[in-house]
Amino acid sequence: MLTGWRDGGVAYTSLAGRIRLLALDGRVAAGTRLPAERELAAQLAVSRTTVTAAYAELREAGYLLSTRGSGSVVQLPFKVPVQTEFQPGFLDFSKATLPAIPGIVAAAQQSVEQLPTYLGDSGFDPVGIPALREALAERYTARGLPTESDQIMVTIGAQHAIALIARTVMARGDRALIENPTYPHALDSLKAAGARLVPVSVTSDGGWDELAIEQAIQRTSPSLGYLMPDNHNPTGVTMPVELKQKVLSLAARHGTTIIADETMGELGLGNDGRVLPFAAHGSAILVGSVGKTVWGGVRVGWIRADRTVIQRLVRARSAGDLGTPLLEQLIVLNLLRDFDSILDSRRAYLREGRARLERLLHERLPEWTVPHAGGGLTTWVNLGHAVSSQLALAARNEGLVIAAGPRFGVDGAFERFLRIPFSYSADETERGVDALVRAWATVGRHPFAQPAPDFASSVV
Repeated sequence: MLTGWRDGGVAYTSLAGRIRLLALDGRVAAGTRLPAERELAAQLAVSRTTVTAAYAELREAGYLLSTRGSGSVVQLPFKVPVQTEFQPGFLDFSKATLPAIPGIVAAAQQSVEQLPTYLGDSGFDPVGIPALREALAERYTARGLPTESDQIMVTIGAQHAIALIARTVMARGDRALIENPTYPHALDSLKAAGARLVPVSVTSDGGWDELAIEQAIQRTSPSLGYLMPDNHNPTGVTMPVELKQKVLSLAARHGTTIIADETMGELGLGNDGRVLPFAAHGSAILVGSVGKTVWGGVRVGWIRADRTVIQRLVRARSAGDLGTPLLEQLIVLNLLRDFDSILDSRRAYLREGRARLERLLHERLPEWTVPHAGGGLTTWVNLGHAVSSQLALAARNEGLVIAAGPRFGVDGAFERFLRIPFSYSADETERGVDALVRAWATVGRHPFAQPAPDFASSVV
C-alpha cells in the first residue's frame, strides 16, 4: 500500500501523509498495529529517523497511538479533522450518488397515509411486506425473469443484502471470486465473512478477462462469486451476454453461487438502458436497491433468489437485524408504480453529466486517459502515473474528498487510476475538476516517482 509514497517532498512528511490517507480511506483500519520503526525503515530502504519523524507527525495529528513496549496503533483523531471535509466549502466525490428524485416527498406523504393499515402488526418482518415483494416480483417478470413474491426478500439496502448472503452461503476460509477493481464495501463484506479472495481483472477498454474467470472457477471452485455484470462500479462496463452465460454455466458445474449486484443494472446509458436480469441467463442470486436510482437516504434493497435460498437467509437474518423499516418500504412501493419514468429521467441526467465531465477532463487534464463509460455513475480514469494516493491527498487540501484508486482494489493495486463520478450537478462537477486541476499541479511540481515493480498493478 505504500508503493510510490515518495512525492519528491520531505520524506517523513510524504510518508506520514500516505499513512494518513490509508487510515482515512479505511484501507488501514483503526486498531491496526503498524510495523516497528526499524522494521518499516528496512522495508522502505530509508533511515529510521525518517520513520520516527513520520510516526511523530501522525501521533501529533491524532492518527497514531503509541505505547512503550506495545508499538503504534492506527486511530482516527478524537476531534476528527475528517469532519471538516463535509462542512460547507468541501465537496465529496468519494460517493457515487444521485440527488433525490423530486417525487420522493410526495411518495413519503402518501406512505404516511397508508401506514395505519399496518399498525396492527408487530412491525418486525424479516422478509418484507407482501405488497412490496409482489411489486418487485412483477417488475422482474416484466424485465424477462419470471419471479414469484416468495423469491424476494426486502433488505436494508444492497450492502446489507451482500453481507447477509456472504455470511450465510459461505463458510470462513472458503474462496470467493471477485472482480478487480470492485465495489469497496462488497470487498469488505467478503473479508469480514472470512473469504479467501480470488480476483479477476476488469478494465474500461477490455471488460472482463474471460480466460482468467474460467481458470479461476475451474482451479479454485470458489463457493461464492460477487459480480457487477451490468454498468460495473467503477469502470462502467457491461458483460457481454455470451460471457454471462458462460460464467453461470461454469459456476453451476463447480458449485459456485454467484451474487450479481444489480444496483446500477438499469442505468445503462446506451439506447434505452434496459437489460435482462443476470439470472435470466442461469442460476444466480440478484441484489438490488433504490440507493443509486431514487436516493441513498431511502435504505431499501432486496434479494431475488430461489425459494430455498430465501428461506436460509430468513433464518440467518435475525442475528444481524429484525427487518426493514416499514415506512421506507411503503415509499419504495409507491415509487415502483412509475419506476420506468424515474429511470428514464435518471439516465438522461447521467448522459449530460458524463458528457460534461468528459469534456472538462479532456480540456483541462488532457494527459489523463478518460474512457467513455457505458453506464453507471462513474468513469475510471487512467492518470498515466502511479500517483492516485498522492493526488487524493492533495485534493483534500483543495477542498475535494475523493477515494484513491487502490480503495477499489483487492490487493492495493490501481495507483494509476482514479474513480470520478459524473452524477453531480454542473456546478459541483466544475468545482470538482477545478480542485483536481490544482491538486494535479501540486503533485506534478516534483518528478513523478518511479516505484518498485508492482506486479499486481502491472496486470491491469
